[in-house]
Amino acid sequence: MSKAGRFDYGWVVVGAGALMTCVGFGTMLSLAVFLQPISDAMGWSHAGVSAAATLDFLFMGFAAFAWGALSDRFGTRIVVLAGSVLLGLGLVTASQAQSLWQFQLCFGVLIGIAAGSFYAPMMALASAWIEKHRSLAVALVSAGMGVSPVTVAPTASWLITAYDWRIAMFVIGIASWALLIPACFLVRPAPRGSEVANAAAASAPETEWTAAQALRTPQFVALAGAHFACCAAHSGPIFHMVSYAMVCGIAPLTAVTVYSLAGFSGLGGRLLLGVLADRLGAKPVLVGGLLVQALAIATYLAVARLGEFYALSVVFGLAYGGVMPLYAVLVREFFGARIMGTVFGAVSAFASLGMALGPWAGGYVYDTFHGYTWLHAGSFAIGLAAVAVALSFPSRRRPSLDLGRAAA
Repeated sequence: MSKAGRFDYGWVVVGAGALMTCVGFGTMLSLAVFLQPISDAMGWSHAGVSAAATLDFLFMGFAAFAWGALSDRFGTRIVVLAGSVLLGLGLVTASQAQSLWQFQLCFGVLIGIAAGSFYAPMMALASAWIEKHRSLAVALVSAGMGVSPVTVAPTASWLITAYDWRIAMFVIGIASWALLIPACFLVRPAPRGSEVANAAAASAPETEWTAAQALRTPQFVALAGAHFACCAAHSGPIFHMVSYAMVCGIAPLTAVTVYSLAGFSGLGGRLLLGVLADRLGAKPVLVGGLLVQALAIATYLAVARLGEFYALSVVFGLAYGGVMPLYAVLVREFFGARIMGTVFGAVSAFASLGMALGPWAGGYVYDTFHGYTWLHAGSFAIGLAAVAVALSFPSRRRPSLDLGRAAA
């Protein structure tokens, strides 16, 4: 096979990864659209339904580390295939739940474990296939998360309006199987001994890291801490965006468009910040994006009209969407491709713990104070903490010094 053929197929892998993150995260985050209808139909509290999203992120976090390690050892295809089967199973069974604990188990545990199989393994594989435009490649895989609010969320909203929440969730579960299982067979390992692999090896760290060494370095601690705070800051405002818009008097279907616009802007942010990171470096772009994210969250304290929501959704989406792929770029730059699935899986696990806080916290705040003011104020403070942690990300030192510190 020619060099051009190998390079072109790398972008096929990127496309498959984008589809997986779109469907995987889109179905999980669609709970924001299901929240009010499920609560009204079943009599369950906002906090109780939102807890399913919290479980999603908790189990996705633990699973991401395991899936990443498995992909390093057994390959990515088998990992994403198993995740695809679990994702559809979680949606189909959750659609039939008769009690809150059953819903939380099916939607929160099964879907969380499934979603963890897509992000870290496919980001690692994309970075192994694509060298010259690595930041753009991982941004495109992550971009599936940005596409999901303008595809999965409106589809769910339409199905709920036309039928009910159970039929909507069941149909989305079947559709996820139909889309993801065939896509898994497009996934191939990056060719070893090729120009792609050789180029990746040339830019890898001078020392071959082990996973144990990498997880004890200050670079890993800073990346994991920044990703945790970043996700803890934006998860609540994102998940409760539709409900907050409805509290402000916006009609349900219109409120979904606010959420969809933020997701679409997140897609643009991933591409924009990915290109900027290829030119300026990932760290300064990450810090700038996190600062804009924090300021956007604070602005939610002052908006109430539809036009204001739309404008803020654009800025917020650009920021929170744009920073997400940059953590994978920094992991690849510091630790290389060989253990990237494991290391980025561990970083993603901390991010998932951060994501788990927002849905539950927002539901608790709403049930307690009948509003979202304290959610946005607390998220702003956490967003500023993410900026501070990202600024502390250590400059790259000689591997021998890092290994010595890790062994100490």
